[in-house]
Amino acid sequence: MTQQMISAIFDSRPEALRAVDELVKAGIPRTSVRLLPENDVPAATATGSYDQKRDDKGFWASLSNFFLPDDDRYTYAEAMNRGSIMVSVTVDPAHSDEAEDILEKHGTVNIDERENSWRKEGWPGYSAGSAGVGAIKTSSPQRPGSSTPNEGGVIPVVEEQLKVGKRQVSGGRVKIRSYVVETPIQEQVSLRTESVRVDRRPVDRPVTPGEDAFRERTVEAQANSEQAVVSKTARVTGEVVVKKDAKQRTESVSDTVRSTKVDVEDERTPANRR
Repeated sequence: MTQQMISAIFDSRPEALRAVDELVKAGIPRTSVRLLPENDVPAATATGSYDQKRDDKGFWASLSNFFLPDDDRYTYAEAMNRGSIMVSVTVDPAHSDEAEDILEKHGTVNIDERENSWRKEGWPGYSAGSAGVGAIKTSSPQRPGSSTPNEGGVIPVVEEQLKVGKRQVSGGRVKIRSYVVETPIQEQVSLRTESVRVDRRPVDRPVTPGEDAFRERTVEAQANSEQAVVSKTARVTGEVVVKKDAKQRTESVSDTVRSTKVDVEDERTPANRR
């Protein structure tokens, strides 16, 4: 199965270690997670930026197996020189999104924004023409493999092999947040109010036969009124669906590989050839 390499930069080692622990808890083998530098090293100041030619701390060399372009490799080396920690995890495509979310959750920095900030401070950035590929060159009276005219020697035949890998890069993130908004609403309602009124009026008439005029009586009247009652119901009026679509593409990668050729000039006479 094709593997993907995801790399992230953290400002502190505790943040990086928490991300590593979370990756392991998610089921990613610890052997698939790398932490660079593995041990604490003194950080350079912002003005004493990374020197690609010297590479005293080996940051450039430690990134040789990460399939990074030279300019990205130089940027990551600069970040580690300034005290940052790099976490790299190799996963299959099915777990790449989960691994990337874990790294972002624990404080990975935006390396593009960080690089722009360094350039504003005067950092020159990667220069292939002035420093080559960043190898450390040493000189000695005689290189290994060379020989004097009267000595035997071995000339190695060297051939480079091209290895093409993949790394995960962020294409941006979409974050959707749901929140509550209160909107005042006014409605008109008609309410009925009752009242009880007692009136006295003069009457002058004789008591009719059979009328029990002296019986005790009690009459009650209830006064009622209406009040407004508010009730609310919630209804779903729409949905926001978040999905990710993935497309597979084939990209042609072009580069050059070097090899050494050995030409033999044999000036011996046929009698001296064996």
